[in-house]
Amino acid sequence: MSKLVIVGTVAFDAIETPFGKTDKILGGAATFIGLAASQFDIDSVAVSVVGGDFPQDYLDLLQNKSIDISGVEIVKEGKTFFWSGRYHNDMNTRDTLATELNTLADFNPVVPENYKNADYVMLGNLHPLVQLSVLEQMENKPKLVVLDTMNFWMDNALEDLHKVINKVDVITINDEEARQLTGEYSLVVAARKIHDMGPKYVVIKKGEHGALLFHNDNVFYAPALPLEEVFDPTGAGDTFAGGFIGFLAKTDNITFENMKKAVIYGSTLASFCVEKFGTERMQNLEKNLINKRLQEFKQLTQFDIELA
Repeated sequence: MSKLVIVGTVAFDAIETPFGKTDKILGGAATFIGLAASQFDIDSVAVSVVGGDFPQDYLDLLQNKSIDISGVEIVKEGKTFFWSGRYHNDMNTRDTLATELNTLADFNPVVPENYKNADYVMLGNLHPLVQLSVLEQMENKPKLVVLDTMNFWMDNALEDLHKVINKVDVITINDEEARQLTGEYSLVVAARKIHDMGPKYVVIKKGEHGALLFHNDNVFYAPALPLEEVFDPTGAGDTFAGGFIGFLAKTDNITFENMKKAVIYGSTLASFCVEKFGTERMQNLEKNLINKRLQEFKQLTQFDIELA
């Protein structure tokens, strides 16, 4: 069984969308990544930090999904990272209402000893130096390291971000971030420039318009499944990343052809994530529903055509 190290936030979110609003609920990049990856029956550990205010019920939920939480530091006198946001009517743009780093401000990740030999590492959205410190703790070079990042680090820690980008195999970012990182409008040119920074594979997420996978001169496009309702986009990108690396770890196959399937799995799981607030939909997701939606994806993109 493949081992997967997941680094990222385990946090509180408070969300407001056109469909309603929540008080503090379970969130965080490592949480969404872990819940998505748990669909693949792999040996995963979450490396994160929470405060003494973090409910035991939430930790139990992660454990019940077979996510090892021995890498989650609990600072009893501290408070858990908190983010609050309000989405606009188009659900693609949002305003951040509050960001409280709390225990995350002094977070020094510690990879548990029995995971330092893991073949797969998912670096969720955190400060690049925190991501680098995790790679430095690995005993051997993993088979695959996937990095997720965002424009905040491009604005505030670009030099450090370039250091970690140079050490990973796959980067997943959205189209706006790809353009900012490279200064290129064309995503094809942007992907080529990101390749030159180090990653062999570049995944560019386009929200409700799907995702692109680049590897040298090869390009694969996966649409997003059209949904009647999008309740809450929070965590969709992390869920995509969790499905992506979870499938690759399960199959232990990192060819371009298999990565295409991983993109489809990531998109499929993300399509569930947005149907409820926070992690609610991902907590009770059953495999038969995933398989049914995979069939819908197949029908969405499969066709026969005779060339004239």
